Amino acid sequence: MMTGILQEHFTLANDVEIPKIGFGTWMIEDDDKAAQAVREAIEVGYRHIDTAEAYGNEAGVGEGVRSSGLDRKEVFVTTKLRAEYKDYEGARQAIDDSLRTLNLGYIDLMIIHSPKPWAKFGEDEHYFAGNLEAWKALEEAHEAGKIRAIGVSNFEQVDLRNIIDNSETLPAVDQVLAHIGNTPFELMDYARQHNILVEAYSPFGHGDMLHNVEVQRIAERNQVSVTQLAVRYLLQLGLLPLPKASSTEHMRQNADVDFVIGDEDMTQLRNITKQQYSDANRQFPVYQS
Repeated sequence: MMTGILQEHFTLANDVEIPKIGFGTWMIEDDDKAAQAVREAIEVGYRHIDTAEAYGNEAGVGEGVRSSGLDRKEVFVTTKLRAEYKDYEGARQAIDDSLRTLNLGYIDLMIIHSPKPWAKFGEDEHYFAGNLEAWKALEEAHEAGKIRAIGVSNFEQVDLRNIIDNSETLPAVDQVLAHIGNTPFELMDYARQHNILVEAYSPFGHGDMLHNVEVQRIAERNQVSVTQLAVRYLLQLGLLPLPKASSTEHMRQNADVDFVIGDEDMTQLRNITKQQYSDANRQFPVYQS
């Protein structure tokens, strides 16, 4: 039975409700494993599943939702338009491909995975025109009822401004790397000004945060795990965390966050400004900053 935070929602700018915690499926590349993980997450009580065309597991995620025993409308599913699509026709086709692969009738939220193709992530070019082309395809799919809400991921302020200044539809969300030790406060403030919900992927710094002694001490003081502290920290900042978990025990623990971090501890956590990433994680562009 769902309890606590798993029953709560944020309301997006277009009045669509989105559960306050999502279950992340990045790096679950086998469809059978993805389907099983989704079923387990739903059994625990998660009602928000996050995937992407680039993850290679949309079919498995769709199967997990369909075989969960729940009505489709009870599960909020997010997927992402691959970062390499910066043209209208390519984006339009990719949206329809994701709809077919997921096989869920519609997509609750679809977002542009990155303002830049991953191979060009560190370069100065922002692909403004290409992102507007991709956004136009998303807008049309939204208007057609294929997608309930549309948004972006890994967009900086300048990238958001391009969409805001040149489109009729504002992004509902910006999904970004955010966690203790790497919290984009200026971006969060800008997004809030435009009623854009910020979602936080890799809320545990892809595991590296678990070894942070300062965070460990604060978790111990609050009598919770580091992962619980990390999820609660993001929620108290008004962000939507997307934790991953390899077992149902961890799924439950990550959502067992019905406690409050005190002001002094929150200030200390906000002031942790650097998270060292392991060499294994530096291969991903989002961890190179």
